[in-house]
Parts: sequence; structure tokens; C-alpha cells
Amino acid sequence: MVPLSGGNKVKAGIIGGAGYTGGELLRILVNHPSVEIAFIHSNSNAGNYIYEVHTDLFGDTDLKFTGEYNFNIDVLFLCVGHGDARKFLAANPFPASVKVIDLSQDFRHSEKASISYDTTQNSQPTTRNFIYGLPELNREAIKTADNIANPGCFATCLQLGLLPLAANNTLNSEVHITATTGSTGAGQSLAATSHFTWRNDNLSVYKVFDHQHLTEIRQSLTQLQHNFDQEVNFIPYRGDFTRGIIASMYLNSDLSAEEAVKLYTDYYAGHPFTHVTTRNIDLKQIVNTNKCFIQVQKKGNKLFIISIMDNLLKGASGQAVQNMNLLFGLEETAGLKLKAVAF
Repeated sequence: MVPLSGGNKVKAGIIGGAGYTGGELLRILVNHPSVEIAFIHSNSNAGNYIYEVHTDLFGDTDLKFTGEYNFNIDVLFLCVGHGDARKFLAANPFPASVKVIDLSQDFRHSEKASISYDTTQNSQPTTRNFIYGLPELNREAIKTADNIANPGCFATCLQLGLLPLAANNTLNSEVHITATTGSTGAGQSLAATSHFTWRNDNLSVYKVFDHQHLTEIRQSLTQLQHNFDQEVNFIPYRGDFTRGIIASMYLNSDLSAEEAVKLYTDYYAGHPFTHVTTRNIDLKQIVNTNKCFIQVQKKGNKLFIISIMDNLLKGASGQAVQNMNLLFGLEETAGLKLKAVAF
């Protein structure tokens, strides 16, 4: 168990609390039984109540955003834009005793998974090394880590659909993937393709075959299956719904239907949020939860996999809290026993 500065509770700070991932993180941590929120930083909303931005939290908390932060915390969540996490840590020398969970892509790739900077507490530069925070892949390493690079949303969904094959050296075919994400996956800043009048009643493809999450996906697959050298063909879609990801994948496989289901079920045994079925699945089952559902079928020589999850929870803030729980020796599901609305 990691010693805590806040006594029996994990003392947490949040940088970038006004966006979608910051809001989701607050909704979880405000009700987490083992967390005390020390500060929620936002340059644009300093002094405002949290519920003035995240209006559903009215009545749940009287915390305010602040333009300042302090170093007397146990964990720092970085809910900032890609490229900004590395800049923030370099400019703000939090002591090495503070664990960092970064929700951007800045430290996800192994060749970029560290940063060194000077601190006032030490004449020698401090180096932070980040572990890739996918619990279904790196749970034991996460438990003893100092810093976590939280996976991307598409990356989480797709990896969970493929990891059991790589772990058993049965990922021996080109993989074809089509996946659709909700509009919150684009972040809170408005753009032509995230505006309601464009996105509503619409569907579009983007970043065909070269989505940025492919690098971390391949990194994880080769971690388990070192000789994996097949193409991962990924076609992402923008959906006209708010949240959730549904991904369909297929590849050639010699596994029988029964063997494939057993392989997946055995791999995820003991992982509380990832569940395998042969029944049809749909997004309403997992939206607003930290769950991932995986459907496995065999059609001829094709193995067909569907993976579904909430991009803001299992794909971002929920997984960040899951990683925090593992870091501090808490129950892995603490604060995350969330129920889908269904209708």
C-alpha cells in the first residue's frame, strides 16, 4: 500500500478540469469512497463553482475551479490536450513522490515514455517513467508504477478485442477493423466536424488506415506476440451519437468457435470490467459504465469480434481511476460500479 499524504484517502489534483474527460473524472472522484479532491485547475474557469461548468454536479459538490495548485497531493491527473502534458510537467516541477496519470497521448509510446526535469527539492533532474495503463495488459506493472500513460479510447476498445489472440500467438492474419465513436471523442472544442448541425443525422470516415492510436495498438500486440507483423487495417467513423465506441473486427483464424470463446473468456477471467459473450451486444449496455463487452463469433474461416465501451469512461476517465485504484492498492472497481441507463 502506497503511503498517502491525505491520511486514509488518496489526495488528488486535476489539471484541465473543465473539459469532457475532466468532467467525467470529477463525477467519479466526487463520489469515490477513498479520494479527497485537493484542487481542480482551470485557467479559463478559475473561481467558478464546478457545477457552473458541469451542471449535473449541482448539489453534489461546492468545490471551485482554481488557477493555482499545490504539490501536497498523492496523484495528479492531467486532462490536457495532446502535447500539453509534457509541457506542463516540464514547467511545473511536481516532486517525484506525486504519481501522475496522463490522459493525453504524450507518454503512451515506449520511445517517449519518460521525461526529465529539474525540481527545487533535488539538485539532480527528476525522471518520470510512464507505464502504459491498460490493466488487461499491464495490471501487475501498473500496481508498482510511479506514472501512468492512460490509453487512447479507440486504442482501448480495439486492443481489448485483439489481446487474447496475441497472448496465445494466434494473431497470424491481417486484421480488418471498422469502428464508430461518439462526438465526445473529438473533445469539447468546436470544429466543423463536431458541431451539432453537421454531426446530427450524419456519418463520416476520417484518418483511414493512419489513425494515431494504431501505434499504441501495435505496440501492445507485439508486447504479447513478438513476431506479430501483420497489417492492422483501421477505418474510423464519426457517429451521430454522443458517447460510446463500437468496433467490428475480423481476421482469418484456424480456431474453432468454441476455442475462440474459451481463449477470450480465459484471458479476461479476473478482469472485472471486460466481459465476453456470444450474444448480440449494443452500445446502450455499456454507455455510462467502465465496462467493455466483447462478442466473439466464427463465420467460416473468419473470426469476427465486436468490442464496445464508453469512450469517456473505459476509454478515458474511468480507466484513469481504475489505474489509480491499482496504484494505491484500492479495490480495482472502487468508485466505478456504474450502471448503464439502458433507455
